Amino acid sequence: MAITLNNGFQMPIIGLGVWRMEKKAIKDLIIESIKIGFRHFDCACIISFQNSLAFTNFDIVFTKCLMFCAADYKNEAEVGEALCEAIKTGLLWNTDHGHVVEACKHSLKKLQLDYLDLYLVHFPISIRHTGDSSLPLFINVFELTPLDEDGVLDIETNISLETTWHAMEDLVSMGLVRSIGISNYDIFLTRDCLAYSKIKPAVNQIETHPYFQRESLVKFCQKHGICVTAHTPLGGADANTKRFGTVSCLDDPILKGIAEKYKKTVAQIVLRWGIQRNTVVIPKTSKSERLKENFKVLEFELAKEDMDVIQAIDKNYRSNIQPAKFWGIDLYA
Repeated sequence: MAITLNNGFQMPIIGLGVWRMEKKAIKDLIIESIKIGFRHFDCACIISFQNSLAFTNFDIVFTKCLMFCAADYKNEAEVGEALCEAIKTGLLWNTDHGHVVEACKHSLKKLQLDYLDLYLVHFPISIRHTGDSSLPLFINVFELTPLDEDGVLDIETNISLETTWHAMEDLVSMGLVRSIGISNYDIFLTRDCLAYSKIKPAVNQIETHPYFQRESLVKFCQKHGICVTAHTPLGGADANTKRFGTVSCLDDPILKGIAEKYKKTVAQIVLRWGIQRNTVVIPKTSKSERLKENFKVLEFELAKEDMDVIQAIDKNYRSNIQPAKFWGIDLYA
């Protein structure tokens, strides 16, 4: 099951997220997920520069199957090792807005690939480029992002999002990527991107789940032909509760009741809800059984009345990365 992007390429509607996943587990997990049927991987890596994280989703052809892969979470090399016989993958982080082509080529080299199928601008902000290519793969990039003397994100003021986007478009004309997109853009930034773009963004990857539905943004993107990918589609679950002290929608009594009705897990109900909104979902798990459960959401459907019930529990509640914790500034303000 896939969504057709505005340039004709198809993107699997469910994928596997691997952010904060243990290095040793990634290779075996991805191989197992391929056997189950996954063809979309939201990975990550640190690019050659300090804090130069490249967020990228790359389409992959694997034994006549379309695979979609995204890189941006410090484990690009492991993902590349697992998929190098089959994949084409890539990415772009906040410190590389002025170095888009350089960052993309570095990702391709690390992943042993010739091109990426989808490359995303991770955050709509440019910060000081450090040019440090010596960083190890496994570090907390959010904590290492360059800050100014006041401990606040060191924002570049001479690189506009329009400039960054035109450099992204160059990647397409150079044959380095097939599709380009954005991530964590609100309605107004998305509108601006549509206005100045020659190549429209194919994807906007945002946090969205039953407690943070963002219906206006989702509908705006879909109206203008931009596929919405839901990162944190389960609301972060235990990982975000421990990391950010947030509340998980998986404990919601209404969702538990619907899960009992369908004899499914709450996570399956939430993922199926996301799919029936025509959003792509990329849940993270390192457990084999949950991998299988997640993929089985393609085997059932929620009734309209249950979709309506879930729509009514929206709390406008963000549970994922709180930039102010690491960067001293609220990028979502």
